Amino acid sequence: MALTEREKEVLNEIRGWENKLYSYVRNDLEAAYEKYLEWSFDLLPDEAQKQIFSVLDNWLFHLHALIQGSQLQNDAKERILTAGRVFQEDIHTISDLKKLHIDQLRYIAHQQISRHRLYSFVQGGLSGTGSVLLLGTDLPAMAVINLRAVQLIAMTYSFEVNTPFEMMTALKVFHAATLPARLQGQAWEDLMADLEKVNDYYFYEGKEELTNVTWLEHPLKQVLKGILILLFKNRSVQGIPFISMAIGAGVNYQLTRKVTDFAQKYYQMRYLLEKSGGFQ
Repeated sequence: MALTEREKEVLNEIRGWENKLYSYVRNDLEAAYEKYLEWSFDLLPDEAQKQIFSVLDNWLFHLHALIQGSQLQNDAKERILTAGRVFQEDIHTISDLKKLHIDQLRYIAHQQISRHRLYSFVQGGLSGTGSVLLLGTDLPAMAVINLRAVQLIAMTYSFEVNTPFEMMTALKVFHAATLPARLQGQAWEDLMADLEKVNDYYFYEGKEELTNVTWLEHPLKQVLKGILILLFKNRSVQGIPFISMAIGAGVNYQLTRKVTDFAQKYYQMRYLLEKSGGFQ
């Protein structure tokens, strides 16, 4: 099916964003930091490194499955379908959302995106109070918020995330979105390559390992945020630590903004490619 002029316009926007990913040039500070991180991790035995990444991968897989099967996610799925029926009455399943126009889907997706950015902002503000309990749960809470956002964006663009292929793809999108900017171009290219070579959108036959040394920059940034919060939590106004709360809220909001922007570009691309019949 041929794309409409509006869909071609959206596709061109994605292509422009894609070119920015490919043309990103890391600076000297990023190169030095990457080398230092790799050098530090190389001090560990190979077996220990494999165990660490295996534990992280398994944690992400189980967290993804737990979110996907939760009643909260099922309720969100129904809200997406209800929103779809506002535009077209015969929307009964997630795959039926393909019948909607790209701007209608973007409108529904923006509702999910705005909601999860708010969740991240509030979560960051609460962790910014310096509470040991809230700080300790900040990293898993952010993983839940952002993985959930990726799943809901996928469903909005008509891709159910309950098959092995779509579950793995959603995890890879989350992983790519949380990578440093200098590595996202390659991650995007890998995601596109998966689409080009796949014949069956049910089973996943590609690489299943997600985490590596470079991905550790993401949790390390969260740890750094926690340190800054602890440093500034005693600088309060009328008992409220505004500076540390602003740090927590700002960092968490920017992370979810980054994840949701990447996820939406990916699933928009999937939707347009499927509608046009392949890569153009």
